[in-house]
Amino acid sequence: MQAGFHTINEEASTDHFNTETPAVVLKILPDPFYHGGLGVSRSLGRLGIPVYSVHEERLAPAASSRYLHGRMFWTPDPDDPDQLRQGLLRLAAHIGRPAVLIPVDDASAVFVAEHGEDLRPWFIFPSPPRDLPRRLADKYLMYQMCRELGVPCAAATVPTSLAEAQDFAARIGLPLVAKLTCQWRRGRAGALRSTSMMHTHDDLVEYYRRCEQTEGTTLLLQEYIPAGPGDDWFFHGYCDFRSTCRPAFTGIKERSYPPHFGVTCLGRSVANERLSRQIEELLTRLSFHGILDIDLRWDARDSQYKLLDFNPRLGAQFRLFQNTAGIDLARAAYLDLTGQAIPTGVPVVGRGFVVEILDPIAALGYRRRGELNVRSWVRSLHGVTEKAWFAADDLAPFGLVCLRMGWHGVHRRISRDAVRPRSSEPRYRPGRARRRAQPEQAGRS
Repeated sequence: MQAGFHTINEEASTDHFNTETPAVVLKILPDPFYHGGLGVSRSLGRLGIPVYSVHEERLAPAASSRYLHGRMFWTPDPDDPDQLRQGLLRLAAHIGRPAVLIPVDDASAVFVAEHGEDLRPWFIFPSPPRDLPRRLADKYLMYQMCRELGVPCAAATVPTSLAEAQDFAARIGLPLVAKLTCQWRRGRAGALRSTSMMHTHDDLVEYYRRCEQTEGTTLLLQEYIPAGPGDDWFFHGYCDFRSTCRPAFTGIKERSYPPHFGVTCLGRSVANERLSRQIEELLTRLSFHGILDIDLRWDARDSQYKLLDFNPRLGAQFRLFQNTAGIDLARAAYLDLTGQAIPTGVPVVGRGFVVEILDPIAALGYRRRGELNVRSWVRSLHGVTEKAWFAADDLAPFGLVCLRMGWHGVHRRISRDAVRPRSSEPRYRPGRARRRAQPEQAGRS
């Protein structure tokens, strides 16, 4: 009933949009299992918008979507703005007209904010304060900003020695969450995870030593806030040039991988007016403009929502959220940046989103912790309305990601140290141009 309701409204409210302006999904960091860009391709492509995207290689599953008009295969250095600028200019030359630019990782969001002014004749994108995306994406700078503004957040530190790290652990207590402050540079960190859990002092010593030996890596230790069911929240929204957040969505992270501190595997849309007011007030104070994804955790010890991560770009699970007018964040950004009105609507509560290639693995972790069994896992999937990879009208990405996951598992067993060579030069490949969707097909899921 609920899924049918929002689908009908989607068809009724999106068939009159001007969809002539192309859109570009910009992803700089190499991650073939990232599904956020695929969500953008499908969301905009179903409206008949020409979508182009940047991928790390030809076999990236998201690159096989039928909704793409063109693909650029490219793995640039995120710290080389000249190389990034020249690559995007090549893509602009292939497109031949201005396009809406949608960053989907921290590296691209930071680059566009700091070095994007020269690209404005060819790309349309938000204009937040130049240094703001970097200050929000950098885990320690974000923590310092929260402290300055009086925003509740988890305690954190950047230790300059092992003794400082051990002192923080003694004061805050174990476990701790270890993060790389600039996660868009994690390609230099070798086998280091961008986020890890330190359960013991030995874990802390080992991880600190590994960070110490890795060039360009800065370790942040963050307080672990105990959480129960329903305590992990996220806020997704789009802010216009006045920093007015419309639309704004709140939801609960029901499962993550690794459990309780990793990426979302299962999420659900849940209304939370108190949290919405808290974040919208912060966005106004920051003068934020663009798409954002914020992770928070309810701390029962002092009854506060505490900010854990602020991602100044589109979140991978953004398709969890949609309002009754059929508008998600990608569509809201596209409409606003092309000078069109964003249809108003109420967030659809109860929508579920699952990353089907990760959730079974995450469920095993929860089962080992005694928090889940087969019956409760199956029950938790009832009501899922959106999947990260599977879509009946776009099957190729799901088939390819399953093959890649199988190969990834075998490859890790054979050798954890093998690294595939990558080219830093962009290569453009025209897509199979898809005809513009007819009005009756515009909202089909």
